[in-house]
Amino acid sequence: MKFKIKAYGHENVSSKHKSTFEITQDSSISAAGDCIIGVGADKNMNNFSNELKNKIANENSKITVKLTTTNAHDEIIGQGHPDLTLNHLTDIVCRKSSYICSRTLMIKADKAAIDLDKQLIEDLKNMGALHMEITVE
Repeated sequence: MKFKIKAYGHENVSSKHKSTFEITQDSSISAAGDCIIGVGADKNMNNFSNELKNKIANENSKITVKLTTTNAHDEIIGQGHPDLTLNHLTDIVCRKSSYICSRTLMIKADKAAIDLDKQLIEDLKNMGALHMEITVE
């Protein structure tokens, strides 16, 4: 099962956070938002189907997030959990840790913002388009 989201980079993308990365429907970020890699997302977790939410809310689910820009791509793998509510109105966060809140899409991810492909981050600093594809197995 796949779900696609389109967002955009921002001049303040720094990608320095060591445990998370985030995309948001907010239109702007401050320099302090070092985990945020995309803004102006066209969808949020409330757009997920119930079937997708049920698959994500399973600790045996493998969640793959593919990030693509004009010149680069990256892939992040994590897992689901029954406590994921998947109902935040603007933010989607992928976490290396096991911390869960309404913003969390997946836990135990193998990458955070600081680990992402450097060319992908350069494209986002230049406000390029970001395509995010979520696959759940």
